[in-house]
Amino acid sequence: MEMNRKEIISLVIRMTLMSTCAYFGTKWLLGQIDPTSQQKKKSKQTALSKLKSLGLEQVKNLTDHELMIASHLVNPYDITVSWNNIAGLSQVIDEIKETVIFPVQRKELLRHSVLTKPPKGVLLHGPPGCGKTMIAKATAREAGMNFLYLDVSLLTDKWYGESQKLAGAVFSLAQKLQPCIIFIDEIDSFLRSRTQNDHEATAMMKAQFMMLWDGLSTDPECTVIVMGATNRPRDLDPAILRRMPATFQISLPDEQQRKEILNLVLSSEEFEDDVDLHNLAIETSGFSGSDLQEMCRIASLLRIKDLIKAEELQRRPEVIRAQMQSRFVGECSSDQSNPNLLRPISMDDLVASVAKMKASKVVTTTQSRF
Repeated sequence: MEMNRKEIISLVIRMTLMSTCAYFGTKWLLGQIDPTSQQKKKSKQTALSKLKSLGLEQVKNLTDHELMIASHLVNPYDITVSWNNIAGLSQVIDEIKETVIFPVQRKELLRHSVLTKPPKGVLLHGPPGCGKTMIAKATAREAGMNFLYLDVSLLTDKWYGESQKLAGAVFSLAQKLQPCIIFIDEIDSFLRSRTQNDHEATAMMKAQFMMLWDGLSTDPECTVIVMGATNRPRDLDPAILRRMPATFQISLPDEQQRKEILNLVLSSEEFEDDVDLHNLAIETSGFSGSDLQEMCRIASLLRIKDLIKAEELQRRPEVIRAQMQSRFVGECSSDQSNPNLLRPISMDDLVASVAKMKASKVVTTTQSRF
């Protein structure tokens, strides 16, 4: 009987050791098979360092999925975009201050009001290059809210059921880090209208995302805002539009707005007195904010092109001999311009840049038709 008891204990120990080895062996093997295992480890390390920099070490017991999402967390005070970097959108900025920022910053004043709670969803829509992403970043900075830049590709996983877990981790993490903004750029690529042709995993992920989004409204103290940007609002699912009551249209700038944008872009540059921003604003009809910035960048490069040509000219043998002879005779001209000085941006530079941008727009439009 004593031998039987020892044999039983020995058998239990062996089975326990075998089960433990099998568990960890299988886990290690799956980690080796998974091509994204190294990326997941790197994401976890990035997330922990970001949480530490935000002073959020007290946020503990985060799941592996939450740590993966947290790797895209942005400190609002590390965002360099502010309202001062956005021109021509003063009306939209004022509405965002009233609708989003004030209810978040002065929460104690609106505690007993239901109608003035911050919205759970904000949609920025308009043509590309008009400042939608800049507005989202500036909103997080001005409101002092943690900014979770959600990469849609992060929610797609080859393992069945992982996408739903990652979608759930987005909201559970945001609630732990509130006040928080979940920003989804090009939201139409993720939450477009549902059809019968949708893959089962995609349909389940969308349903999970919307269900958890609705759960934010059940907690009146929750300060989590989902903010999306798109240039195709009609492609969004109607259920998503319902969850984004605060909608702001960011259109192409008009003449006065273009003048304000040009003034802001050129404020840090040196330019000639003949630069006429009013005429430039008229000539750049149909340009977006990013187009205007690119136009000014091209104009700035033209003076660099002239500087390089002047320096190459100075290195030519005949020019060097002439300079040496003039120095030997003592007739070095005092009014000769220094080729190493970068000249200011001229009106001719900007006009040439406008013509180049218009030509590229015509080529792009023609190619898109075919």
